[in-house]
Amino acid sequence: MRDPVSAVVAVSRRDRRARASASAAFAVHGLSFAAVISQVTAFQDKFHMDETQLTVTLAALPIVAGVGSVLAGVLAPRVGSGWVLRIAIAGEAVLAAVVGLVDPVVAYYAAVVLFGLLVGAVDASMNMQGTAVQRRYGRSILASCHAWWSVAAIVATAGAIYASDRGVPLAPYLGAAGAVGLVVALAAASGLLSKAEEAEEPAAEAAAGVAQVHEVRRRGLVVAGVGVALMVMFIGDSAATSYGTVFMSEALDSTGGRVQAGLFAYLTLQLLGRVVADRIIGGIGAARTLVLGALAAAAGFALLVITPQWSVAVAGFALMGLGLSVVVPLTFSAADGLDPAGSGRVIARVNLFNYAGVVVGSAIIGVVAGTDYQNLQAAFAVPAVLVLLVTALAPAFRVVDRSRAAAREARDRGSLLPL
Repeated sequence: MRDPVSAVVAVSRRDRRARASASAAFAVHGLSFAAVISQVTAFQDKFHMDETQLTVTLAALPIVAGVGSVLAGVLAPRVGSGWVLRIAIAGEAVLAAVVGLVDPVVAYYAAVVLFGLLVGAVDASMNMQGTAVQRRYGRSILASCHAWWSVAAIVATAGAIYASDRGVPLAPYLGAAGAVGLVVALAAASGLLSKAEEAEEPAAEAAAGVAQVHEVRRRGLVVAGVGVALMVMFIGDSAATSYGTVFMSEALDSTGGRVQAGLFAYLTLQLLGRVVADRIIGGIGAARTLVLGALAAAAGFALLVITPQWSVAVAGFALMGLGLSVVVPLTFSAADGLDPAGSGRVIARVNLFNYAGVVVGSAIIGVVAGTDYQNLQAAFAVPAVLVLLVTALAPAFRVVDRSRAAAREARDRGSLLPL
């Protein structure tokens, strides 16, 4: 079934520019975040941190990011998500470079805290911008924005591998990543939607309003269901990204380039999934897309549990990346549909489940696997079951399709976008 709204909505030059700027912000975020995270072991060596110190640092980052997300949710309705994103994304790029320059460990911790706050603010505000542009388009485009995040994250990771192989010090690598991110962030700043532009589209407000009327008696439960789906996604993502290479080396005794193959397959298929997700969502609807994604991801995790074969494990990681790729854009689209004023508050609230998933995911795999990873293969059964249970949350995502249908009805009554 073709998305009926996409057939009738004219896209203005302003909207295309806003989409390009929002996509650029997603890319800068992916670049800055992946550049810093890829250097975890380098930071550990530089500051002579033991495993406990490193664990506390990594656990603190998503917690602080949650505070940043809450701050974005408070500020965005007052000044617009565009201004929050302009400041936060530029600051994140700068802090990515600063983290590589600081020397005393106390200064490092302070820089990490500031970086985490900005990560949370960017996470929330970039999705506010992305959903605002999506409303103006009248069809699903948010997955393509997240695809740019994936592209930049892969580039940053590849750059980190290259820098490590060539012996490039920590500071020059992060300095280069921060400089590129800052230039792109400043170039994209003027194209972001203003507060007035985020709220000027009457059909979108009508769509969101109708969606809320349908959900008024159970809106809180729907928000919680959407948030839980996002949390489960990041539990799975944390398992893949934090323990993927460990799984390949420890559980399957892989060596050399094969150790990285699972993570590479996961990130690559995650990117490809986000490239095509908008078309799939427009064709079969949000709820069905979520179910297909959850089933694919659960099958991928199951392959890791049952296989002793390297090639099958790589296929499992690929299925995980493909299936989980659709959850994030669908979640924020649903959160936007549950926010009749387009204020971004629901997006900021739902975004907190992101960080909960990161913390819980790492904890679950670590506890089940054990200190010497003897149960690591069995540990992947936990996210397999959790991801499969996401299918039960699919009805909460019907708000995405209802919002789009309401937007079409509003446009049919003459509420057209100003071109």
